[in-house]
Amino acid sequence: PEPETLTAALATAHANGIEIDWQAFFKGTSAKAVELPTYAFQRQRYWIESSTGPGDLLGAGLTEADHPLLSAVIEDPAGEGLTLTGRLSLGTHPWLGDHAVGGSVLLPGAAFVDLALAIGAELGAETLEELIGEAALVLPEAGAVQIQIGVGEPDEEGRRSLQLHSRPEGDGEAQWTRNASATLAPSSPIPTDD
Repeated sequence: PEPETLTAALATAHANGIEIDWQAFFKGTSAKAVELPTYAFQRQRYWIESSTGPGDLLGAGLTEADHPLLSAVIEDPAGEGLTLTGRLSLGTHPWLGDHAVGGSVLLPGAAFVDLALAIGAELGAETLEELIGEAALVLPEAGAVQIQIGVGEPDEEGRRSLQLHSRPEGDGEAQWTRNASATLAPSSPIPTDD
């Protein structure tokens, strides 16, 4: 609306140092000047200070994963293996609800392929040589599923093994289920000294 656009334009101009005749602007209205405090919060902050906590991956010693289904990357300090973790639920990933089979929502096979290829691309093992689905990853109607993907060290040809496990969130007694395993390889062979 025109009056609000004009007011916003004048306020922006005023905030950028242009002198505005506010007396003329408000003439004929019931607007009046009000007293404002001469100090701003007495130099005390009333906002919560940010801090590292359980929601901060760096604060937990982890690296953020660069994939929408994964949260963190944990490097193996003794080698070149990795563990990637994530949390899947219909609340955070509602589009997964579109893949229902027999009344149960399953993580689609294409998601396994995408995860493997994305991890392989980061590690220089861009070829998915093999993917074996071992158990369906069922998402509950309420709650979430934790996932972990273990990536092995490269062999002499640069191949890496990959295993995806899952378990219901909040049940520390639940066993991890291996849902899929795969083999990743470099798109071109690693040169040998022969």
